[in-house]
Amino acid sequence: MKRTEAQSIKEIIDKAISSQNLSGVFNEQKAGYVWQEIVGPTINRYTTRRYVENGTLHVYISSAPLKNELQFLKSKLIAEVNKAVGANVITNIAIH
Repeated sequence: MKRTEAQSIKEIIDKAISSQNLSGVFNEQKAGYVWQEIVGPTINRYTTRRYVENGTLHVYISSAPLKNELQFLKSKLIAEVNKAVGANVITNIAIH
């Protein structure tokens, strides 16, 4: 068995994800996860559910005034989520 250079766990996982063509699915899941980091704990407290489907991040908010406020910030939130993920995964945010 031939010895190779040492690789970090991150490199091994990234290679496995890309070899199985799962990077798109992985980035979508990551986009749903980074929502709480982007909006912070106060707004995340009102977030009841979130998921990504066909490039749209669906976010369920329990406060009507907050829903309205987030509607005005959609383009900024899309840019922040995509920046955090490191890829243009999200094209729209649907606030329910």
